[in-house]
Amino acid sequence: MHDHGPHDLLVIGSANADLVIGVERRPAPGETVLGSDLSVHPGGKGANQAVAAARLGARAALIARVGDDDHGRLLLRSQRAAGVDTAGVLVGGAPTGVALITVDPSGDNSIVVSPGANARLTPADVRAAQDLLAEARVISVQLEIPLDTVAEVVAVLPPTARLVLNPSPPAPLPPDVLAACDPLVLNEHEARFILGSSAGATPEEWAAGLLAIGPRSVVITLGAQGAFVADTRTDAPVHVPSPRVEAVDTTGAGDAFTAALAWRIGLGEPLATAAAFAVRVGAAAVTGQGAQESFPTAEEVAAL
Repeated sequence: MHDHGPHDLLVIGSANADLVIGVERRPAPGETVLGSDLSVHPGGKGANQAVAAARLGARAALIARVGDDDHGRLLLRSQRAAGVDTAGVLVGGAPTGVALITVDPSGDNSIVVSPGANARLTPADVRAAQDLLAEARVISVQLEIPLDTVAEVVAVLPPTARLVLNPSPPAPLPPDVLAACDPLVLNEHEARFILGSSAGATPEEWAAGLLAIGPRSVVITLGAQGAFVADTRTDAPVHVPSPRVEAVDTTGAGDAFTAALAWRIGLGEPLATAAAFAVRVGAAAVTGQGAQESFPTAEEVAAL
């Protein structure tokens, strides 16, 4: 699978089956409510990012762990259908990760995540994939896999590769991991979590506070407001507006944004330029149902 030269983007992260049921209202303790037909979608932040990048035209690869089960086969199928190199996807050790999602009529959702095989993606698995890491321009990680596995990626990061980290779900990050982020990509909630009580109230303050604790660059996603970009190598931070779209389903939009941004910086684009492309990708993604099914091609982004 590696005869096509280096990967634009290597994603190391989670792969989940999203099990979604619509409900009129979420059940109270001890209560049973009726729901819609179950729908099963390929998800997980890592798998989402790899599919989003490949759909846009990137040469993308995924390192992840799935179970030897139907959900794992669904995830492998969706990766391959998008054109992702799945040589680094490991099978077995636990059931595939699952997200149990109930969605009410207002679109609010409640989610229970069973990490399953994602929790078994180990530092040793990262070391065993050294050849994949060595040929990647950009390596993207999130926090749906163990933090010591993320730390191992940082420890063995090739000098030629750039690390993009989305700290989701948010967790305290060790200084050496923060220092490797270029950029750290996060939303307002995650920025406030990492900064704690000193967070301040504006994207400018969050970006300055985050840069002060180690990352080379920071991108804060602001939903319909676009994104805020700050880089230690340039003088002024930049606000990148988003095109106006009718949001249908925001699931996975952040993953599509991060994947697009990571791919474009790997091609040598300045961070603000890459972010301007990525907000368009994220905007296109919210106009369709589901996560991976809604990720746009380059043509669809251009048409926005």
